Amino acid sequence: MSTDDRPVALITGASSGMGKDFALRLLSEGYAVYGAARRASLMRDIENAGGVALTMDVTDDGTMVGAVERIIRERGRIDVLVNNAGYGQFGALEDVPIDAGRRQMEVNLIGAARLTQLCLPHMRVRKFGKIFNISSTGGKVAVPLGGWYHASKFALEGYSDSLRNEVRPFGIDVIVIEPGGIESEWGGIAQDEAARHSGTGAYAPLAEKMRKALSKQGRMPPPRVISDLIVKALKAKHPQTRYHGGKLATPILFLRRLLSDRALDRLMMATLR
Repeated sequence: MSTDDRPVALITGASSGMGKDFALRLLSEGYAVYGAARRASLMRDIENAGGVALTMDVTDDGTMVGAVERIIRERGRIDVLVNNAGYGQFGALEDVPIDAGRRQMEVNLIGAARLTQLCLPHMRVRKFGKIFNISSTGGKVAVPLGGWYHASKFALEGYSDSLRNEVRPFGIDVIVIEPGGIESEWGGIAQDEAARHSGTGAYAPLAEKMRKALSKQGRMPPPRVISDLIVKALKAKHPQTRYHGGKLATPILFLRRLLSDRALDRLMMATLR
């Protein structure tokens, strides 16, 4: 076991986008960082910065168990867990195969829940821990063609609310991060999936409208906008239960609180004309 007393962070989905930025940022903040992803070769910059790259698939229990055991063996503690691994399964709900929908839930929800189970005993014994669940404004507002993605993020929000009250007596905080638009590969993957499943057939006109709307979004803010929120929460004596940032995050969440379901539906569909 290391005698290094730096706080220890485990970050999933660290091979690209926000997850990689989280890892590099926490390294600069003085954390011992373990970045986890399916392809460790894409995390060499994290290793070069002093972090550890772990091969992990959040749908493979063995890789999660092995990662947590290694961290405890090497460091004796896990202070921060960032459940960031995820993707957007888009396509009309009639078109997307159920197996694809099931995988979306496995990656975006079940994987986070299982890794949390594995980390919690080690946090409880120390009476300290910070668990970040990376949701989305899509965990509060759902757009057409994103049903499975939104289902996973709505579920992650509810899971986080229950978890927060269960673990608070043990000195553990659960923080939900709700990004809006952020510079990443996410939008392109979601658009490709929508076209793959619904680019022809009954929902093709809707898929084309979605493609045009996404192509007009313009430049997105960098991942550091969200990394700033994580650092802010880590430094807070009493962190908020939710933080949001990124393009359109504030107006989207405001309109969700303000408008009825029907009014929000009309506004949303108007953006797809």
